[in-house]
Amino acid sequence: MNQQDMLAGLLAQAALEGSDLVTLRAIVEEASEVGARRMLTRIGLDDATAVNDLSELRELLQAWRDAKASAQAAAIGWLVRAVLAALLLGLAVRCGTTDLLR
Repeated sequence: MNQQDMLAGLLAQAALEGSDLVTLRAIVEEASEVGARRMLTRIGLDDATAVNDLSELRELLQAWRDAKASAQAAAIGWLVRAVLAALLLGLAVRCGTTDLLR
């Protein structure tokens, strides 16, 4: 008996006998399973290689996060260096050391 048949049977049982808590929980569980399988089929993750696909996607996502963090750190480093260079240049102009360059 597949899951859709199981769900149909549980719904029929609930309609005939009334729906107690156990039957309702079983209906919810079976409906969740059917829905999850349908979703996995729609996105193409219902085969044996799905585990490897998800593992590769996680690795790719982690690599993207690492690259993004590295790029942000590099950008902040360049910004700090530029500000420090501007401060040094301003200090040199303020102290009058630009006369030495002439």
